[in-house]
Amino acid sequence: MTDASATAPRRPGEPALTALGLSAPALDPADASPHTFPGGGRWRTEVPSCEGPEALAVVLKEASRLDVPIHRISQGSGVWMLTDAEITEMVDATAERDIELCLFTGPRGTWDIGGSTRTDSGGAGLRARGHDAVAGCVEDAVRATELGVKCLLVADEGVLWTLHRARAAGLLPADTTLKLSALVGPVNPASFAVYERLGADSINVPSDLTLAHLTEIRRVSATPMDMYIEAPDDLGGYVRMYEVAELIRRGAPLYLKFGLAKAPGIYPYGHHMRELTLATAKERVRRGRLALDLLARHGADGDMAPLGSRLPGTQSRFEISS
Repeated sequence: MTDASATAPRRPGEPALTALGLSAPALDPADASPHTFPGGGRWRTEVPSCEGPEALAVVLKEASRLDVPIHRISQGSGVWMLTDAEITEMVDATAERDIELCLFTGPRGTWDIGGSTRTDSGGAGLRARGHDAVAGCVEDAVRATELGVKCLLVADEGVLWTLHRARAAGLLPADTTLKLSALVGPVNPASFAVYERLGADSINVPSDLTLAHLTEIRRVSATPMDMYIEAPDDLGGYVRMYEVAELIRRGAPLYLKFGLAKAPGIYPYGHHMRELTLATAKERVRRGRLALDLLARHGADGDMAPLGSRLPGTQSRFEISS
């Protein structure tokens, strides 16, 4: 725990606006999150949509060139879209740099034969439809962890609870972390707390939540929160770079996700989308550099969690019945 209100970073445009008599109201210390990651630090970084070894190599090279620190790299197409050799290559490359690799699990409703996801209502969305889809997610989880993957992305509450139970039963390694996808992210503190209790170690919230919403969530849970600083178009296309310091102040412990707007979707990835995927992977890292530069200019780039840290701390869970 830290006193998040002890030092305040400079707010965008503040000196000039103050000179013009247009200064913003003072920040309320009560809005600040009191929470940190275990081992210290209030924010970590994530580069999403890294769809295979070649894209990963581009991300790592660009991160080195632009000096962008990375805690986690995630993939969106799914474990089933990668060969064992590709997964192993990604595991080795990220382990060498002490970066957490997170792969998506199994089938999802938007790719299934069910027509409801293609209606205006969106139907059941990303959820795993039927027993076989849940089984596919579990198969992906077991296969990925056997190959050394330590973080799994989940887009269904039943799959989340099942994988949490599997982890508790020793069917998955005890240090496996479960990350809730942005595609199903909670939008209120009650649902955020439910996902935590179902087994989530890291919860992606939609990028259109207000600052007040983040404060409300932090009053009920300290589970790490993920948020796209720039969201893909299918998640709204929001660009919130100038709010990064305040997002951290309100939402810590927070993963800053460097997404990319105005880019075509690439899921499920295949080599027919190679050039686009490599180009967007490179640009995501550059977007990360822009966000970090903003933090530095505003004096808010301190309190980053140590590189190599990945564990989420202690969460509240529903009891697992025998």
